[in-house]
Amino acid sequence: METALTKLVGVRHPLVQTGMGWVAGPRLVSATANAGALGVLASATMTVDELRAAVREVKSRTDRPFGVNLRADAGDARERVRIIVDEGVRVASFALAPSRDLIAELKDAGVVVIPSVGARRHAEKVAGWGADAVLVQGGEGGGHTGEVATTVLLPQVVDAVGIPVIAAGGFRDGRGLVAALAHGAAGIAMGTRFLLTSDSTVPDAVKARYLAATVKDVTVTTAVDGLPHRMLRTDLVASLEHTGRVRSLARALRRAAGFRRISGLSWRAMIRDGLAMRHGKDLSWSQVLLAANTPMLLRASMVEGRTDLGVMAAGQVAGVIDDLPSCEELVARIMTEAARVLRTLPHPDE
Repeated sequence: METALTKLVGVRHPLVQTGMGWVAGPRLVSATANAGALGVLASATMTVDELRAAVREVKSRTDRPFGVNLRADAGDARERVRIIVDEGVRVASFALAPSRDLIAELKDAGVVVIPSVGARRHAEKVAGWGADAVLVQGGEGGGHTGEVATTVLLPQVVDAVGIPVIAAGGFRDGRGLVAALAHGAAGIAMGTRFLLTSDSTVPDAVKARYLAATVKDVTVTTAVDGLPHRMLRTDLVASLEHTGRVRSLARALRRAAGFRRISGLSWRAMIRDGLAMRHGKDLSWSQVLLAANTPMLLRASMVEGRTDLGVMAAGQVAGVIDDLPSCEELVARIMTEAARVLRTLPHPDE
């Protein structure tokens, strides 16, 4: 299936595996790429050296295009961009809007730039700065999310920008792909659906928790960092929502210390990041600390399998997913179903 997305990045199918921290590593990304979709490596939870090693591992596993997701506000963002350019990575995606200069630097090096946004005005901004495409996530998506449903947000963005739009939030199958195409999207991006594959390195016990979840078990909470965060409802989430400020602050400090050891960030850098997140928002200091070390809460589940100590970001589709196919099986299934749906749709001349 050829769309503006497949032509732009050079993949066979208009499907994107999103850059999920602690989840989108070399094994999942290369399996996605080999299946003909666009795999995106998550770099925010890697050091610079780890990122270079991960990129090279993906290249050793596949000769197909893939991407790297970056934090545009990271202090070492330029160094990470240099790795992408030097290693010949096809796509750079961003969770936060990159600057006009950063977009230009990447494009001059032949890298396709695809920022992720959650609002029409943000899409218009990055399109005006020269982004090649934009990934727009509706409120059904996992992790930090907005309030507007994909079916409302997507056509707004499609109408507002003249670049390919990738739809995210609530997708898992071929029917969803066809629906997104009907709204004007050039493809779909999925996180939870790729997390729940046999190629994902997420521990089996954690995958079992996802598979057992119903739609009602996926919630949006602000208890983690003060921002709307879609995840599975667990005892830890309930505890965060009901814990007093003193106990919450102590817990956040412990986790912040752990994240500092893993990330190599100084306390000064973490405080600076926390102040930046607190600006303009009514966050307690415990929430600021939790925001700074949310990666640790995700790592506990996604790497260590400790669902009692970590959070599990999840799109609403987690409640209707019940199997763990390989990436190859998943992509083939989606494309087969999409072709079948398109064949059965009535045509205007019939």
